Amino acid sequence: MAAEEGAMSPTRMLAEGHLRVATGGGAPADGGIAVRHLPHHHPTKKDNVGGKTEKDNHEGVNSLLSEELEKLANGNSKIPGTLDEYRKLVVPIIEEYFSTGDVELAASELKCLGSDQFHHYFVKKLISMAMDRHDKEKEMASILLSSLYADLLSSYRISEGFMMLLESTEDLTVDIPDATDVLAVFIARAIVDEILPPVFLTRARALLPEFSKGIQVLQVVEKSYLSAPHHAELVERKWGGSTHSTVEEAKSKIKNILREYIENEDIDEAFRCIRELSLPFFHHEVVKRALTFGIENVSSQPSILKLLKEAAASCLISPNQISKGFSRLAEGVDDLSLDIPSAKVLFDKLVSTAISEGWLDASFGKSAAPDEEIQSTSVVKVKRFKEECGHIIHEYFLSDDVPELIRSLEELSAPEFNPIFLKKLVTLAMDRKSREKEMASVLLSSLRLELFSTDDIIEGFVMLLQSAEDTALDIVDAPSELALFLARAVIDEVLIPLNLDEISIKLRPNSSGSQTVQMARALLSARHSGERILRCWGGGTGWAVEDTKDKITKLLEEYNTGGDLGEACRCIRDLGMPFFNHEVVKKALVMAMEKQNDTSILVLLQECFGEGLITINQMTKGFARVKEGLDDLILDIPNAQEKFGEYVELATERGWLLPTFASVP
Repeated sequence: MAAEEGAMSPTRMLAEGHLRVATGGGAPADGGIAVRHLPHHHPTKKDNVGGKTEKDNHEGVNSLLSEELEKLANGNSKIPGTLDEYRKLVVPIIEEYFSTGDVELAASELKCLGSDQFHHYFVKKLISMAMDRHDKEKEMASILLSSLYADLLSSYRISEGFMMLLESTEDLTVDIPDATDVLAVFIARAIVDEILPPVFLTRARALLPEFSKGIQVLQVVEKSYLSAPHHAELVERKWGGSTHSTVEEAKSKIKNILREYIENEDIDEAFRCIRELSLPFFHHEVVKRALTFGIENVSSQPSILKLLKEAAASCLISPNQISKGFSRLAEGVDDLSLDIPSAKVLFDKLVSTAISEGWLDASFGKSAAPDEEIQSTSVVKVKRFKEECGHIIHEYFLSDDVPELIRSLEELSAPEFNPIFLKKLVTLAMDRKSREKEMASVLLSSLRLELFSTDDIIEGFVMLLQSAEDTALDIVDAPSELALFLARAVIDEVLIPLNLDEISIKLRPNSSGSQTVQMARALLSARHSGERILRCWGGGTGWAVEDTKDKITKLLEEYNTGGDLGEACRCIRDLGMPFFNHEVVKKALVMAMEKQNDTSILVLLQECFGEGLITINQMTKGFARVKEGLDDLILDIPNAQEKFGEYVELATERGWLLPTFASVP
């Protein structure tokens, strides 16, 4: 996005080691540009705003960070593969940055982490930590975002990070009373710095609840900051920061260099001035500004194209910076079209010329669709999915037809949105009667291993718990209802108790969501918790899961005693829950281990598979469920591991299992 590009420019200066964020308060004598001497080690002593030593405060943070990054550098630790691992590493990076003001160090450490898919969390965490600190840290946070913009933080990730902040504004205001105004300044600043496009406000408004605090933030951005006279200066000086002037100075110098070049066409002088900037990492701004001049004044295009072509040929401007400059203008061309209707056509011609002359990578034409288009497509998909799953859930509440719902979900073909479906299901159920709540729990049991993975279930509950404060505004007893849904999921074996720890780690300490998890644990630890939780909503329909489990146990015991294969198959068919047949497989295998009566049980499974009563998908899921619980089974059945291995070998030979079973952890 256009905004993103701007943000990166300042930091590029800092990140490359030519500039440094002032952490004390005074501006450098030369207006903010200072020579950087790159540190060889982490400093052992830092100065705070008031001049206090922060060695003790940050020693632990620095030590942890150094150890983790050293492991990464030496190959002794893998790149963070989960959000939890990433969170643990980025917090000390941010803490150290606030202590040292060293943009280059922060950039290199973030780059070492890899994990680009988690960078939106870095944006959120950086700003949320700065919001609860002094103006100095707020200014530093804005500068760091601008510095990292094009190299490490994509436009999409920055937008996603700000969107997460808007969605959690209610939570932020609990600890930061003026969070609404502070976040508004951060968003306005990001737009002024060109790391967020103005259209972000429109897109965000479409995704936020109408009366949420996130909407209030957007209103403050528009009315109090972006619509004010001289709003750019107002926003840039909001926190009294002097460091940001370096970015504006650099931009101003670039404009003057290009204006002078267009007037006299002295290319050597222009090159000399560009070199004197000593900001090779900021050359994308030269490219963007030059192209903008070419669009605004068509007669200057030949001179502009000549300048950029020769700058690329002489390696004054690198191919990477050339491409970034074009990308930045591509992201902002829609805004430019408001003043120059032909801007898009003119820009496309400039792209075509640059590619044909060989100084712009040919792949640019194929990938020129800006990140916000990708984001916009994703937003539309999510919105459409929410609407569709809302209809599906309402129909389910009316019909109580689980197989039909599963078919409808499969037709949507959007497994990546499974957590969103879970959140929607539970949220709609909480606002209804006990019958619908019971039906929702029954449905989760049916979806588990049918369509949803454990990760889907966990992520869905995390989303629910993260928005618990918002939900409580509409549903007064939402925390207790959510606790019951969580506890019920454990009783129904949709989740295991350990999953509650995984969920808790992803929630803010002492938040409403975290407290809800504690309530669920308390419910589960009470006497006769299983029966009480199963009957919590008193629903007749909702007993289907436990009733079905009981029926499966009884029919298997009866078969094991009498050996009537036909009767057992008839009973399984009469259950009328083919999506739940993995439970038949699981209980059958466990019974075979317990009673040491493998033959008859395996014959039953072979018969069910042979006549299509139990599908290969359900058979695989049943084996997978036993595999997940082997550690517990071994406590009661010492040879469970050995027996299960024999069953798997037999099932593989007879084609009961999908090839993917071997990769099941």
